[in-house]
Amino acid sequence: MSVVARQGFKYSIIGYIGFLLGTVSAIFIFPNDFEFYGKLRYILPTAEMLVPFVVLGISYSNVKFFHKVEKDGKKQNMLSLSLLTVFINFIIFTAVFFILPYFYPKFRHSEAWKIKEMILPLILILSFCAIFNKYTSNYKRIVVSNIFDNLFPKIANLGAFCLFFFALSQNVTASASQIIAYAFFFGIFFLMLLGYIYYTNKLEKIQLDFNTDYFKKNNFWKEFFNYSFFGFLGTFGNYLAINSFMIGEFMGMEEVGIYSVLYALISLISIPQLGLFNISAPIINKTLADGDMVELDRFHKKTSLTLYFLGAVLFSCIMVGFPYLTQFMPKNGTMLREYEPVVWIWGSAVLIDLATGFNGNIISLSKYYRFNILVMLLLAGLTIGLNYYFIKNTDLKLIGIALSTAISLTIYNVVKIVFNYIVFKVSPLSIEMIFVSIICTLAITVAIVLPNFNSNLLNLVYKPAVVLILIYIGNYFTKIFPVEDYLNMRFIKSVFKIK
Repeated sequence: MSVVARQGFKYSIIGYIGFLLGTVSAIFIFPNDFEFYGKLRYILPTAEMLVPFVVLGISYSNVKFFHKVEKDGKKQNMLSLSLLTVFINFIIFTAVFFILPYFYPKFRHSEAWKIKEMILPLILILSFCAIFNKYTSNYKRIVVSNIFDNLFPKIANLGAFCLFFFALSQNVTASASQIIAYAFFFGIFFLMLLGYIYYTNKLEKIQLDFNTDYFKKNNFWKEFFNYSFFGFLGTFGNYLAINSFMIGEFMGMEEVGIYSVLYALISLISIPQLGLFNISAPIINKTLADGDMVELDRFHKKTSLTLYFLGAVLFSCIMVGFPYLTQFMPKNGTMLREYEPVVWIWGSAVLIDLATGFNGNIISLSKYYRFNILVMLLLAGLTIGLNYYFIKNTDLKLIGIALSTAISLTIYNVVKIVFNYIVFKVSPLSIEMIFVSIICTLAITVAIVLPNFNSNLLNLVYKPAVVLILIYIGNYFTKIFPVEDYLNMRFIKSVFKIK
C-alpha cells in the first residue's frame, strides 16, 4: 500500500494545494457574506451541470479514439471537429434556453434565467476546456490540466469575493461591486481557456482541419458518437452540482453559501482519496485482465480499509472540533452551528462512500462499464427526487438536503457492492471496519463528555488530540491499520523523491 500511497500523493500535490486553498477560504473568508458567496457557488455548479448537454460526451471520445486517429494522422482533424461540434451544440443549447420560457413561463423567475449572462458564456468556456482537458491527457501530461481544474476555480471564487468586499469598502455601490467581482470571476475562466489553447499548441501545434471525409469513411462517426453518448449518460451523477442548483432555486443564495462552506469542511474527510484511484487503476486493470479475482479482492479490501480508517479519523476530529471551530469564523459561525446535524449526516455518508473503495473503477474498467452509467443515472434521479421531497414536504432545509444526499449516495454504493460481489466475487467490506467504527465512536464519545475549558482555541486543540490518542491506543491493540508504516522518516523521505 505504501507504493500506492506515495504515488497517489505525488500525483495529487496540485489537488491538495487547491483543496487547502478552497477549504481555508470557505471556512475563514467566505462566511463574511453567505449570500454573495452563494451566488458565486451557484453560478459555477449550475454551469458545470449544464456543460454535459453541450459536450455530449465528445471529450471522452477524444481519449477513446486518440490512438486510432493518431495512427491515421488525423489527431488535429478530431480535435478541430470536436471543438466545432461543441460550438454548434452550444448555439442549439442557447436557442433552447431562450425558447424554453415560452413553453414554461416560470423559467423566467428562476435564478438560472436571472444570471444567464454569466452562466451561458461560462458553459461555452467550460465545454471547450473539457475537450482540451481530455485531449491533452493523451500526452500523459496531467500537471498543467490539474492546475487549471483545481486552482483556477478556487482563485476565481476567492478573488471575486475579495474584490466584492474591497469595492464595497471604497463606497462603490453593491450592484457595481458585483459587476466588478463577476468580471474577475469570468476573466479567470477565460484565462483558463487561453491557457489550455496555449498548452495544447505547445504540446503539438494546433492545425485546424474541419474536413469530414475521415469520419465519414466506414461510418466512423457513428462509432465516435455512440461512445460519446454513453460518456454523456455517465456524467449525470454530479450530485453536488445538483444540490447547489436546487438549493439556489428553492431556498436562496444564502443557503447555497452555507451549504458550500459545510461541504468544504466535510470534504476534509475525503483527503485520503485524492489521487489514489488514478494510481490504483493500472492495478485493477491488470487483475481484471489476468482474471485474478482473489488478488483483486485482497487489494480492494486493503485499499477500502485504508480509506475508511483515515477518513474515520478525520471525521472524528471534525465532529469534536466543529463547535469550537465555528467560534473563529466570521459572524461567530452562528448560522453554521445551527446546521451541525448536516455535518454528522453528510459526513457519515462520505465515510460510507470511502468504505466502498474503488467499486466504480472496477466496473468502469471491465466489460460491464455500461452498468456504471445506469447507477449514475440512479444517483442523479434519487438526488433530484429526494431533494424535491425534502424541500417541498418538510421544514428541514439543508438538513433535508443532507439526508437526501446520504440516502441516495448510500443506495448508489450498495448497488455497486452487490453488483461487484455477484459478478466478480469481490467486496470492499471487512470485519476490521466494524472495529474501526467502534474505536472511533468511543473516542468521539469520550472527547465530547470531557469538560470544556473557557478557551475555544484550547478546546479546538485538545478535544481532537484526545480523539487521536484514543484511536491510536485502540489501533495499537487491535492492529487494524499499520500506522508505523507511515509515521517514519523512510516513508516521508520516499514521498518527496523525484523518481
